[in-house]
Amino acid sequence: MRADAVRNRERIVTSAVRLFAERGPDVQMCEIAAAAGLGVGTLYRHFPDRQALALEIGVSALREMTEFAGAAREREDSAWDELQAIVRHCATLPLALAKSLSELVPEEAGLAELERSVDDLLADLVERAQKEGALRTDVPPREVVRLLSVVVCRPGARADDYLTVVMLDGLRAD
Repeated sequence: MRADAVRNRERIVTSAVRLFAERGPDVQMCEIAAAAGLGVGTLYRHFPDRQALALEIGVSALREMTEFAGAAREREDSAWDELQAIVRHCATLPLALAKSLSELVPEEAGLAELERSVDDLLADLVERAQKEGALRTDVPPREVVRLLSVVVCRPGARADDYLTVVMLDGLRAD
């Protein structure tokens, strides 16, 4: 792909993420193109419809989360610190969009497989934090992952909002 085409695609995705976060998934494609400083035709050359654009954003967010989690494992002192870092980072990603898409897109798009991979990664992390004694053991790891998903994969999620803070406080072992 030519350098200008790559830049245009990035501008479209960046604008779409911002607009979806600000106004929800009903943003018009022409508004996304305008926010990116491009014509609608350019947007449609890259993304034939809203679902293709949203899928790109969702897959990108999940991949970024996976990469961040890998780096956090090397950076953090404990599994609990790693989990907190991942939760804080996840709150900055458009994961609500990824979650809403997973039920709508065909299996061959790879989103469901990527979601399962992320869930497995988080379940392993939760189990490590439980073994360290930092995270309560009365909640099974897969249920903790479901709780994390509910809290960080919602519109408006932030690392410092009361739901995220209460969830982390509630998971911490005494």
